[in-house]
Amino acid sequence: MKAIAQGLGTSLNQKSETARPGRDDVVVLSFDDNRLAAALYGEHDCNLARIEQRLGVSMQSRGNRLQVTGSEDDRAVAKAVLTYLYERLKGGHEISAGDVDGAMRLVETAEVAEIAPDEVVIATRKKLISPRSPMQLEYMKRLRDSLMVFGLGPAGTGKTYLAVAMAVARLLEGQVERIILSRPAVEAGERLGFLPGDLREKVDPYLRPLYDALYDTLPPEQIARRFERGEIEVAPLAFMRGRTLANSFVILDEAQNTTPMQMKMFLTRFGENSQMVIAGDPSQTDLPAGVESGLSHAIRVLDTVRDVAFVRFTERDVVRHSLVGAIVEAYDRDAARRSGTRDGGDADGG
Repeated sequence: MKAIAQGLGTSLNQKSETARPGRDDVVVLSFDDNRLAAALYGEHDCNLARIEQRLGVSMQSRGNRLQVTGSEDDRAVAKAVLTYLYERLKGGHEISAGDVDGAMRLVETAEVAEIAPDEVVIATRKKLISPRSPMQLEYMKRLRDSLMVFGLGPAGTGKTYLAVAMAVARLLEGQVERIILSRPAVEAGERLGFLPGDLREKVDPYLRPLYDALYDTLPPEQIARRFERGEIEVAPLAFMRGRTLANSFVILDEAQNTTPMQMKMFLTRFGENSQMVIAGDPSQTDLPAGVESGLSHAIRVLDTVRDVAFVRFTERDVVRHSLVGAIVEAYDRDAARRSGTRDGGDADGG
């Protein structure tokens, strides 16, 4: 961890002072911009408190100087986190509680040392988006460099959100002419033809997670205008048949609910100057029993195809609000307690 902190420190105009002899549990950091230092600390030092709670260090700020107290390893991690976040601030980012948590995840896995300033950043109208986990970093690199990317894993890992953000960035940069969002509706157990309303009204409920990501990256008035101009399009998977999607960034969400035939049909819509992202969780499918998932089939068939990248997220990569994490842990503890009580009762009775 010391190597990470040292490596990051050299990329900034930032000073690190060694504590006086006899106080080797303290390091003092000095930042060169008081305004950015205040943003780094957060309102009422909330960002520092977040780092203190997770890493077990204590910090005291005085202007642009910050004293960090703790074990050698914990100090090194804290220094690397603070340096990484300060570097992001210098690059024009705002940082949130989620960014602080993400920086700690990256540093604890040593991944942050590999990130050059703004190397992997998605720029949208509303924000600059940085990776919040090691696998998000890998995913963002693949989104940047690959023609077709499969984002695989559980909900909450950012695979759909980051795909939409990258699509918006590509559209704003003029690299593609439109964004096409698609999602199978099988999980509702309803056929689109039997639902009331026009196509947009029928499809919108199934694409709500994709809309949420859009509204987080573009102002609402821009989204409406781009829909009107055809620059953003929503399309049921069944309506893709017969089309060639050129100059487009195409996203298929909930891909585990496609059949192999549907998946092949979708993938072969790929056209010139386009990029496709297929997101889904192979372990969760709403298809009828005995029907193979098109996502699982595609993973097996396309594993060695050039220009097709696979990024596999796990439960460890789920990025939650800290309160949600605490709620999940509380439920897990309650489930374990109930299970233990039942097991104990059976043993006593036997």
